[in-house]
Amino acid sequence: NGSCEYEGDSCDDGNFTTLNDSWSNNCVCEGDICEGNIYHDGYEYSIIQIGQQCWFAENCRYLPEVSPSSEGSTTEPYYYVNEIESTDLEYALASSPYETSGVLYNWPAVMAAGICPSGWHIPSDEEFTQLIDNFLGGSDVAGGKMKEAGYDHWPSPNTGATNSSGWTGLPGGIRSFTLGFPNQDYGQWWSSSEYDFGNNSDSWSYKLHYDHEWISRNDYHKSYGFSARCVRD
Repeated sequence: NGSCEYEGDSCDDGNFTTLNDSWSNNCVCEGDICEGNIYHDGYEYSIIQIGQQCWFAENCRYLPEVSPSSEGSTTEPYYYVNEIESTDLEYALASSPYETSGVLYNWPAVMAAGICPSGWHIPSDEEFTQLIDNFLGGSDVAGGKMKEAGYDHWPSPNTGATNSSGWTGLPGGIRSFTLGFPNQDYGQWWSSSEYDFGNNSDSWSYKLHYDHEWISRNDYHKSYGFSARCVRD
């Protein structure tokens, strides 16, 4: 037991747990630790505590329907499974890409009901920034701490990958409205935040690369299909 302050807020009862990590000496109040798994839509998700945030430790798998890469929208939800061009939902659900890395969503789909369980949501741009800058040492090195280590899924050289955060980012690929499913060299995740620069056609996303340990922040057209994670309210 002892006193612990995090960004100026102390634990009232003086109890704390120090995070066992290599990038910070932060501590969090007992009771705030994220433990176990969570069930949603028939699937059991692994979850992980990183700093003061509780995250899915794997990509979202909510898939009410599936579309080929040639179909899309900036306003209506579309759901894709990487490398799958069939509209057969059962086929997509049984596929290796779905089993490994879940679903690719256009931005309207990640904002639709059902993707996250009650009490969870798609992270905002601010929440991604907090994860990267406050808990993982900044964008130059955070990517390595978020990527699954080794070569089971990432191609060589998988630069800097340690997965020391437990986030276990995979190269789930993307859906492009011009290129279909172009490659498996990176993974990209939507935030819930729109890119506010005179139009509403883009939103913020975050990309992990096979050949870098940094994570990049980019605005992309809402019709793209990216992976998604949920974070606890």
